[in-house]
Amino acid sequence: MPKTRKKRQKPELDTTTTFANMNIEGFKWYDPTLEKRINNKKMGIVPPKVTRKEYWQMVRGAFAAMWPILLGFAAIFGLIWLFAYMWLS
Repeated sequence: MPKTRKKRQKPELDTTTTFANMNIEGFKWYDPTLEKRINNKKMGIVPPKVTRKEYWQMVRGAFAAMWPILLGFAAIFGLIWLFAYMWLS
């Protein structure tokens, strides 16, 4: 009986392993958010789903928190301007 030769199977090429970060600014495949997404995926962080209504409530809350500070700066600026006006006139 003749011996049949088995064909050698070529090993599959590993095209996913990289030894350096290939996400370089200027290349067409550059993704500035890639590193953050990879780190979040490793840490198990999932961004919360926020509805449009919740988003605008958060925006209004942020402005409500900033309002007293902005009024304070405006009042101080007004007092400085008033004192300078009285001093120079």
